[in-house]
Amino acid sequence: MLAPAGVTRILGIDPGLRVTGFGVLDRSGQSISYVTSGCIRTSEGELATRLKSILEGLAQVIAECAPEQIAIEKVFVNMNPQSTLLLGQARGTAICAAIMGDIPVSEYTALQVKQAVVGNGHAAKEQVQEMVRRLLKLGGLPGPDAADALACAICHAHGGYGFGSLATAGYRVRKGRLV
Repeated sequence: MLAPAGVTRILGIDPGLRVTGFGVLDRSGQSISYVTSGCIRTSEGELATRLKSILEGLAQVIAECAPEQIAIEKVFVNMNPQSTLLLGQARGTAICAAIMGDIPVSEYTALQVKQAVVGNGHAAKEQVQEMVRRLLKLGGLPGPDAADALACAICHAHGGYGFGSLATAGYRVRKGRLV
């Protein structure tokens, strides 16, 4: 399923070891439209087997949707170093799927994604789901993992952090505003 001419197809990925969310949208100029979204779920078991499921699942999404760009959420360091390491391995696997398809990868923090989509870098998951639903004119709320992946793709489509391509060099940025 190729994107129409003049349209850029973006795959957003929300990496996770249990559930990896994905969301695909098309960007044409300043408008975006929903293509598909979902989750790749891994079974309990060996780490290598779970990573293989993520790699194969994303490779299938890439083959079916033919994205031109990929946006992935960066790992944050949480209280449990072991969980952070496992999440990093899932994220690395997702990046490998992109690289194997020769697709450029852009990375965004959760703060950047939420700021770009909701306007508040500390927004709740429910707020992200609702804004994704509104921005993409969906009939219902996407699941939380798919919503995060779609939000990542929306963030990328609109130029990353909420300022788009506005040059902020030489300015202080505080609470999402130029100061």
